[in-house]
Amino acid sequence: MKAILVLMDSLNRNYLTCYNDKSQVLSPNINAFSKEACVFDRHFISSAPCMPARHDLLTGRPDFLERCWGPVEAYDITMPDLLKKNGIFCHIVTDHCHYMDRGGENYLQEYSTWDYIRGQEYDPWISTVTAPSVGEHYGKIFTQYERNRTAFVKETDYPTPRTFMAACDWLEKNKDEDNYFLQVEVFDPHEPFETPQKYLDAYNDTYSGPRFNCSSYDEVTEPPEAIEHLKKRYSACITMADHWFGKLITKLKDLGIYDETLIMLTTDHGHLLGEHGFTGKNFMHGYNQLSNIPFMIKKPKGEGAKSRINNLSQTIDIPVTLLDYFNVPAPKTMLGTSLLGLEKAKTRKEIIYGWFGGAVNVFDGKHTYFKAAVREDNRPLYNYCSMPMTLLKFMGQTKRDEIEMGRFLEYTDFPVYKIPAYFPIGHFKSTKFIRDSLLFDYENDWEQNSPLKDDKLEVEMQKKLIKLMKWAGAPVDQYIRLGLPIKENS
Repeated sequence: MKAILVLMDSLNRNYLTCYNDKSQVLSPNINAFSKEACVFDRHFISSAPCMPARHDLLTGRPDFLERCWGPVEAYDITMPDLLKKNGIFCHIVTDHCHYMDRGGENYLQEYSTWDYIRGQEYDPWISTVTAPSVGEHYGKIFTQYERNRTAFVKETDYPTPRTFMAACDWLEKNKDEDNYFLQVEVFDPHEPFETPQKYLDAYNDTYSGPRFNCSSYDEVTEPPEAIEHLKKRYSACITMADHWFGKLITKLKDLGIYDETLIMLTTDHGHLLGEHGFTGKNFMHGYNQLSNIPFMIKKPKGEGAKSRINNLSQTIDIPVTLLDYFNVPAPKTMLGTSLLGLEKAKTRKEIIYGWFGGAVNVFDGKHTYFKAAVREDNRPLYNYCSMPMTLLKFMGQTKRDEIEMGRFLEYTDFPVYKIPAYFPIGHFKSTKFIRDSLLFDYENDWEQNSPLKDDKLEVEMQKKLIKLMKWAGAPVDQYIRLGLPIKENS
């Protein structure tokens, strides 16, 4: 038995023709793959952004109610570790630089072997004392990336092609093997939006203004032509990733193992490119462009090909599905559901998702409810963890007298730190864009531009949210933060 998971970072489903027939983005290989796969229309994130999503992917439970961006914890039971213990070889090839940052500890070590491709974002790879100068620009600039991009001379120098080539090389070396799980992760189309010029030329980009290859992570203030250029750069990244995804599919077919292999394609979250007046992610509400993500499964022997799945699913279901495929029982700590045979079965009626310190969101198949904090300071809010690490830094280095330790999490007796969160959304410092609770009609307003005003429906959605928070083992302080009845009395 063989399984492959392909994860492209920040891949917006509405840019893919298999989800949006009006899209002009060139993704022929993903589109062709979708016709041989089960396509999930109501698949959502559990937690976001990058590392929280990957934590969910390994543990099968939503971590955003417990902590911000962080490592695999001492008490976590993970999908690849369970596969290894049951005789399944697990390999990951990735260019995702956050695995090597503070806050990304212990993920790669869960696999049997791993291959890390250098050069994305601020990966400390190319070493020059003086960084290349950057002229007038919009959006963020990563100084280290300016060093790294000097090494990208031809297309096969870019991390995405190198990652897919490494995956193809691994498959070639193991062409006669069986009982393995291969995870292939590419950072594209995550920013910085950089590709060889030919991919940008495919979108007739004539922009001549200040450089703009990375979002501002704020309200849009750039001129419309700059935002259009940013969209084209993002689209070019999708097209490059799609091209090399096609190389992977071709390799599987050339080796004669495509038909017998379970293949999944998904992302960790989406990315706003002007929608709702923002560029970036995770400092605003969890709009569908960010949270309703692409997911496809190609089963062995073409089972379920061309089917569209409307059942609710999310990231925490993926590890349970992989365990099920390899006939490995999922532990009770995993809250996901296997998606094998889903076209004939029903799963959950509602889902819960979000990011740490933001609104907590519930979707019941008809309506989406974003429940915001009741206090302007977004308190109380705590990180629960055994390793006080987050993106690029340690947690708890200030106000140490406020840190507690105890057995605070329902699903483990492992003692954890309880650390006050002073950066309310993990590594973002503002909550001004998420102060209002919002209610939306999914079918008639997928883009979520027209909030509903319905007090009775809001009460019903709050009840569903409370039930899901209890199911997920949310700490008591989350109920208080959101102004919801404490779970014991709900």
